[in-house]
Amino acid sequence: MQALPLQNATQNLHSDLILDWHLAPALATSQDMSEFDFLSGIDAVPPTPILIAPQPVLREVTRDVRPEDIAFIREQLPGMFSAMYKAPGIGLAAPQVGLGMRFALVDVAEEDAPREPMLLINPEIISDSDQLAAREEGCLSLPNQYAEVVRPESIRVRYRNLAGETIERDASGLLATCIQHEMDHLDGILFVDHLSTLKRNMIMRRLAKEQKLGRR
Repeated sequence: MQALPLQNATQNLHSDLILDWHLAPALATSQDMSEFDFLSGIDAVPPTPILIAPQPVLREVTRDVRPEDIAFIREQLPGMFSAMYKAPGIGLAAPQVGLGMRFALVDVAEEDAPREPMLLINPEIISDSDQLAAREEGCLSLPNQYAEVVRPESIRVRYRNLAGETIERDASGLLATCIQHEMDHLDGILFVDHLSTLKRNMIMRRLAKEQKLGRR
């Protein structure tokens, strides 16, 4: 999910898969460092290229992460976090860098605040609120395109971390929006799919035009 321009951000203030991670104990238990220790030097890491719509992989449904995928995912994280932070963005899903696996990154900390990275592996929303909220959204795969999207104001999400631990977390406001946005990516859904056909087509045409001009 793309970080909103400062003026927009200010306006917006107001199937559970139980993996047998023990089949791969070396991946699940040999955690010699924190999941995110590498972030201390993230600014020097080359960013992974982010795919721009209408790349076909962005419309594909991802497969669940398996225990044997964890070592590979760990290798991808520095470049992915670097890409997300440098964009700048507050979320990045695996399909946006060409990976058809079910995981996403999120960090909605304010620009000058300490980072609060989250890695959601095989996430699922187990409950959401009846109360809805409209919030302006953008996307790193649709750069500089924004529109108001209506989603549940709060959710409870279940996911796994690199150690294979199951985590449940309540989220509301911007965090809930960002998690829902990134989970949409895992099912081949873009934020423009929540808009009317007219608005969606306008955004996609504008994006195509801007990308064409940018390549000249």
